[in-house]
Amino acid sequence: MPDGLWQRIEPLLPRHVPRDPRRPGRNRVPDRQVLCGILFVLHTGIQWEFLPQELGFGSGMTCWRRLEEWNRAGVWQQLHELLLAELQGAGKLDWSRAVIDSSHVRAARRGPKAVRARSTAPERARSTTS
Repeated sequence: MPDGLWQRIEPLLPRHVPRDPRRPGRNRVPDRQVLCGILFVLHTGIQWEFLPQELGFGSGMTCWRRLEEWNRAGVWQQLHELLLAELQGAGKLDWSRAVIDSSHVRAARRGPKAVRARSTAPERARSTTS
């Protein structure tokens, strides 16, 4: 992960509360390594459980839990807004090329009632079923 990207992301991550020294356990995998593991899984499409330990990202479950924690903390929304603000400030955001995907826009509940279409025929058609 490039240092510049990490410098933008790190301040957005929730602060870790250190463990009670009287309670032994594994050391926490550093956030930057876990983020690299998350990106590896998302990029390759492998299942979390198959993330190779040899890569040093921690276990797949560790990466998944941290991703879930960061999702709940709103890290990705904050990062998105930060990057958009940077692009806007640099004049590199072209809103004329923006597209709203209807699958991501919530529709009004039940929507307006459809009006019955008026017929263009001079008279009603005979029934075809009788």
